Amino acid sequence: MNVLISGAGIAGLTTAYWLHERGLNPTVVERADDIRDGGYKVDIRGTAVEVIRRMGLLDEVRELRTEVREATFVDKDGATVATMDADLFGGRHDEDVEILRGDLAQLLYERLRGKVEFVFGDSIVDISDDGSGVRVAFEHGTERRFDYVVGADGLRSTTRRLVFGDGNVRELGYYVSIFDVPNHLGLDRAERTYVEPGRTALMYSTRGDTKAKAMFMFASEPLDYSRRDAAEQRAILARAFAGAGWEVPTLIAAAQDADGFYFDSLSLVELDRWSRGRVVLTGDAAYCASPASGQGTSLALVGAYVLANEMAEGGFDRYETLMRDFVAANQKLGPENVRGMVIAKKWQIRAQLTVLRLLPKLPGKEKMAGRIADKIHRAATAITLKDYA
Repeated sequence: MNVLISGAGIAGLTTAYWLHERGLNPTVVERADDIRDGGYKVDIRGTAVEVIRRMGLLDEVRELRTEVREATFVDKDGATVATMDADLFGGRHDEDVEILRGDLAQLLYERLRGKVEFVFGDSIVDISDDGSGVRVAFEHGTERRFDYVVGADGLRSTTRRLVFGDGNVRELGYYVSIFDVPNHLGLDRAERTYVEPGRTALMYSTRGDTKAKAMFMFASEPLDYSRRDAAEQRAILARAFAGAGWEVPTLIAAAQDADGFYFDSLSLVELDRWSRGRVVLTGDAAYCASPASGQGTSLALVGAYVLANEMAEGGFDRYETLMRDFVAANQKLGPENVRGMVIAKKWQIRAQLTVLRLLPKLPGKEKMAGRIADKIHRAATAITLKDYA
């Protein structure tokens, strides 16, 4: 069985891994010229850790963890307001691991190199499903025919648009930008966060990285801009954070020529079905939960595992049945979490920072913080993996 996978992100690479393991023949097409390295830090939580274990990668993933040790909130002058252990603040539980997205992608790619066909620098422009196969036209390459097509091409999935039409994306009313910056604060596996009404800026460093990452989130009505025009996106970001305190002016200036610049809305993808004919979606293309959920990578890993193994055993129907409740539980986290990440009112910011400042000094602090971690953990483990042949 020949399967085309659109997208060489975590969902696409994991799908390719398990299809190959089950004796199918995957081909991965990726618009970029290579696997994207670096990127922002992501969590592998709950059931997704078991997927990594079944791939034989858990020890290697643990060796690549970010090792971020503390999360500190600062005021407009950079003075510390509150500090917490990073794992406690991140709601990590048991074996959960934080890793750079690019490190995980490279690790998966190395397991596939030489075993799976990769077509870089190309993308799908047309899909025609005749019931017995799928004809695929590419932007640059020769038209080809496959038994099935898997869309793993992210929030702005071309595969989804071609097969399911426009729409299906629900914006949450916030935007996010992430990019590399010089580590001018000399951070060592640490995170600094600054909050103003309606906008949040943070900067962090990870294990072995000479640079740092800057991340910005802000509330906004829907914005009309070109998703291919990074200069326009940088200008939107600069306007959104005009007049902000702390290190924001320096970080915004660094955005103008930053590597790995990313800008998009915080959004959910909501579909009644994830397959149509011989085309099926997985990862963010099917059920993006937004970066605010902290569960995008875990959804990608678990979804790819279930999809590939169900395809090997005959179809998509059980993939949909097995994944629906898990997806629903994790998609709830995004809208809930973002209101605590981008805070609307000054008094709400003061209240949150007071709690964060006092929490490490309170008796039973682990239990109090554990309630937050338990909510995330329940969503992260809201599925039981089948043991496939």
